[in-house]
Amino acid sequence: MTTIGSFEKAKLYIESHSTDKEVKHKRTPSGPCITISRETGARADKISELLIGIFQKLNNRAHWAVFDKNLIEKVIQDHHLPETLSRLMEEKRYPSMNSILNELLAGQLSVWTLVHKTTRTIFELGQIGNVIIIGRGANIITSNLSNSYHVRLVAPIDSRVLHIQNLLNCDRKEALDHIKREDADRREYLLNYFHKDISDPLLYNLIINTGLHSNEECAEIIKTGLLKKFSSSSFFD
Repeated sequence: MTTIGSFEKAKLYIESHSTDKEVKHKRTPSGPCITISRETGARADKISELLIGIFQKLNNRAHWAVFDKNLIEKVIQDHHLPETLSRLMEEKRYPSMNSILNELLAGQLSVWTLVHKTTRTIFELGQIGNVIIIGRGANIITSNLSNSYHVRLVAPIDSRVLHIQNLLNCDRKEALDHIKREDADRREYLLNYFHKDISDPLLYNLIINTGLHSNEECAEIIKTGLLKKFSSSSFFD
């Protein structure tokens, strides 16, 4: 078990790299950038935390962090946005014309602007490295970075429902509704803003059925694939 939460870890990661002048002025990443696309309930949160522990042991000098929901706070911090806009920065498709009109007529930020700022933040995090970024098209945004490694997590519906029931303390119907809604939002987000099909296997280095493996096994599979790809690098020296 970790002793601090993922948001606190993300803050430590940001602080450590924002004061590192060498990292800020060099484009050479300090470590890998792992992106994780997931079906709702495929346990990306648990697997990511295990990966952090694994990579910290491989190189205890590195500062790793997971950015998922805490990415919202990172974008707000980077671009000095009002915190009330955080609710807009979900993986959902919004009526773009309405939001653009709002920006023009009322001085509000459009959803397209928010997506652009989120994209910029994700790319910058990917350039730094030693980071796991979950969702928000991170695999597409960082696809041209030499340090990137892209994972897709899938699972049978019963496995996902059980995980969501435990996570949200809800019944089966509520869990199913949640899964359908979240999966649809994520698919629409990628299609609307990046013109990609989230289930396209060619977007990923690795696809894992988490219904067939424990969290620990999934983390080991990802670690093995990552180490194989970057075997010639000095990331884990």
